[in-house]
Amino acid sequence: QVQLVESGGGLAQPGGSLRLSCAASGFPFSAYAMGWYRQAPGKEREWVSRIDSERTTNYTDSVKGRFTISRDNFGSTAYLQMDTLKPEDTAVYYCNAQFHGSIAGIVDPSYWGQGTQVTVSS
Repeated sequence: QVQLVESGGGLAQPGGSLRLSCAASGFPFSAYAMGWYRQAPGKEREWVSRIDSERTTNYTDSVKGRFTISRDNFGSTAYLQMDTLKPEDTAVYYCNAQFHGSIAGIVDPSYWGQGTQVTVSS
C-alpha cells in the first residue's frame, strides 16, 4: 500500500524556518521524482519544488534561495527546508511522488500525501 506522510508543519514567525518531511512507503522511492506543492486558502494548488531521481532540483521563483528540497533514498524520505519564511508562504503543503513512464504495470503513477499546515504569522 502506497503511503506518503508529511510532517513538520506548524506556526513560524516571519523570517523563521521550518523543515517538512515526507515519509514514503509502498513504492520504489529512489526511482520516483518527489515534489512539494502548496495550497493557500481560496487559491489553486501550486507547485513549489521538485527533486528527481538524479537529485536534480527545481524551484518556483517565489521560493528560490529560501527553500531547499532534498531526499534520503535509504530512509525513503523527502524534505523541504524552508528558511526566511514569509506570511505568503502560509498554506497546506503536500508531498507528491511521480514516475514518468511505466513501472510495475502502472503508467505515470502519481501519489499524494494528506498535507501539512504551515502558518507564518507574528
